[in-house]
Amino acid sequence: MAKFKAAVVQTASEKSGTKATIKKVIDLIAECGRSGANVVVFPEALVGGYPIGASFGAVVGQKTPEGREEFRLYHSEAIDVPGPETAVLCKAAKTAGIFVTLGVIERHRGTLYCAALFLGPDGTLIGKHRKLMPTAAERLCWGTGDGSTLTTVETPWGTMGSAICWENYMPLMRMAMYGKGVSIYCTPTADDSDRWASSMRHIAFEGRCFVLSACQHMTVDDFPAYRTNNISPNADLPLMRGGSMIVDPKGQVVAGPLYDQDAILYADLDTEDVVRGNFDFDVTGHYARPDIFSLTVDERPKIPVIRVGG
Repeated sequence: MAKFKAAVVQTASEKSGTKATIKKVIDLIAECGRSGANVVVFPEALVGGYPIGASFGAVVGQKTPEGREEFRLYHSEAIDVPGPETAVLCKAAKTAGIFVTLGVIERHRGTLYCAALFLGPDGTLIGKHRKLMPTAAERLCWGTGDGSTLTTVETPWGTMGSAICWENYMPLMRMAMYGKGVSIYCTPTADDSDRWASSMRHIAFEGRCFVLSACQHMTVDDFPAYRTNNISPNADLPLMRGGSMIVDPKGQVVAGPLYDQDAILYADLDTEDVVRGNFDFDVTGHYARPDIFSLTVDERPKIPVIRVGG
């Protein structure tokens, strides 16, 4: 199957919380399915919320009681993977008959992870990726993933994988994904800057892959009341202005970037463009120099407590 239809969703988490956000996601998956999309990508941390403007009461050497309570509430809005929330999301993917990549905040005991879930059209949770390196103040509230979730999944249109936000500025991370043969490269993000579009074009051209980038469109009015917003009290101020886009393996933008509104971007894509692009550049093939350069990727899970014996 050479051709497929891709969709990228640009929207914000619901300020009332995860339950309402999941309902929104289910409705949007259904809309993408009705529009004939085969693959849909949602933004980073859509389910659970991206805590832009939040500080959780932390400064170097001190955390306030109010900040600890703010984190507790944020923790309560995260989801278990797998869990009841993933079950209803998988059901929605099956009903729509569509592959879904969805940014969530995953709760594992006391730690939260920024993750991308892969949902299959058969109604199964077919994989997840945990963000390897939270950026800057994200490290206040998110843990770091390990190599065991450098996950890719197979679709009828090629191998699909995800790198979240500024992971895409880690050259070795990109090379690890290219080495897995990713041709549908999903980038849930919170970066709404102009430079992001240039980066997505570079990755598509470098990896000779389709890049599907989804960013939230969020205003101050979308910010949950329990979280402190340290950016602006102006309800109309865009905290994230979007910039979602779809790029082909030639580095050409085929949809977006779109700013300052909720939207679904669609593009009809031809997988044979990957092969056409590989004619003069295959970053892990004829253009590699393994006699000079090599990359070792440790994909073993890093388990903090190992029990030995009876």
